[in-house]
Amino acid sequence: MRTTLPSNAASLDPGDPRGFLRSLLAIALDAVNPAARMGDCLPEPPKGRTLVLGAGKASALMAEALEALWPGKLSGEVVVPDGYERPLRRIRVETAGHPVPDARSAAAARRALAQAAELGSDDLLIALISGGGSALWCAPRGVAREEKADLLNALMSAGAPIGDLNAVRGALSDIKAGGLARAAFPARLATFVISDVPGDDPALVASGPTVPGPARDPAAILQRWNVPPPARWPAQAEGEAARGPVRLIGSAREALAAASRAAERAGVNVEILGEAIEGDAETVARDHARKIRAIPAAEGPLLLLSGGEVTAPAPAGSGRGGPNTHYALALALALDRAPGIFALAADTDGLDGRAEGAGAYVGPATLPRAVEAGLDPAAMLAGFDSASLFDDLGDKIITGPTGVNVTDFRAILLNQRFINRD
Repeated sequence: MRTTLPSNAASLDPGDPRGFLRSLLAIALDAVNPAARMGDCLPEPPKGRTLVLGAGKASALMAEALEALWPGKLSGEVVVPDGYERPLRRIRVETAGHPVPDARSAAAARRALAQAAELGSDDLLIALISGGGSALWCAPRGVAREEKADLLNALMSAGAPIGDLNAVRGALSDIKAGGLARAAFPARLATFVISDVPGDDPALVASGPTVPGPARDPAAILQRWNVPPPARWPAQAEGEAARGPVRLIGSAREALAAASRAAERAGVNVEILGEAIEGDAETVARDHARKIRAIPAAEGPLLLLSGGEVTAPAPAGSGRGGPNTHYALALALALDRAPGIFALAADTDGLDGRAEGAGAYVGPATLPRAVEAGLDPAAMLAGFDSASLFDDLGDKIITGPTGVNVTDFRAILLNQRFINRD
């Protein structure tokens, strides 16, 4: 039976490590639900019209909250990946390609730019931006969509972090890197962001359609990752841009803080290893295992939390897996059946790469159970087939699309009292 999230996470018992860690994930996700965050920071309604435009895995959930909270008329459109739709009354929900842009992504971006360009000085644009928006709004500038997609796929395969990916995206786009804000001038602007990037820089979330970031050299980024550049780079975009407040209403920091508070109320000591950890999933897992082995014995359980996005670039022809299932299996192998250590790693959007789930749970019995089932954990890790192992063991984390995206959630529970109780 695969591991799903509990419907009620009010009761936390570290004596049930699997249930405890699942409940912490549920609490972390609840903490970044926009319905609880947007009410205190809405802009003043305009004299003219209010247009809502958004893109990302959380944009429909954000739009749903906005519809319930907004005191006046509004209209607009948000774009989400397939499976992330929600029934809204005033704001249209469209779907587009993710993680690879498609023709729907291009059409959605052009619609957004055209609608923004119709706004005047008495109007207000509310932008709802979250992770995934880079693919969902695709308006290539100076290159064909296919060429841009090939270039970005090469960067992703090389393991480039999201900051590098989005800097290149912005240089080759009419809507990213402040392009939507330029189209909306002279209207007022209010941007709501749920961050999926380490450090929570709004210029990097969905490549900053309303928030131009600091200039970076895209050619240097491609050179660093040994990716051939396009035939020519387009000229830098110019023009005045609409301005207004940028509100961060969800992030890994807030999700981890909520999980930390809940664990402490349950009598568990907490240490946050980092909110913005990046790097190869296997390398991060081995580093965490070394830190765990260096922790001196102490009274009571200890919880180690971390966020950020790890990567697991899989070669062609490899098995099924994602960064979080890869991390979880690598951690289990690095700990080598060490007693009393349990961990959960999950992508907060509910979809961990090609794993067909959010992530996985591991404990001291993971490796013995895998061997007993006729599996070879080390070979499956090397073949990037971690999701298949966790499917066979029933230890995959299944949430479905969560409607939010605040990077990865990793929780490791250390307690000698619970040896092999997974």
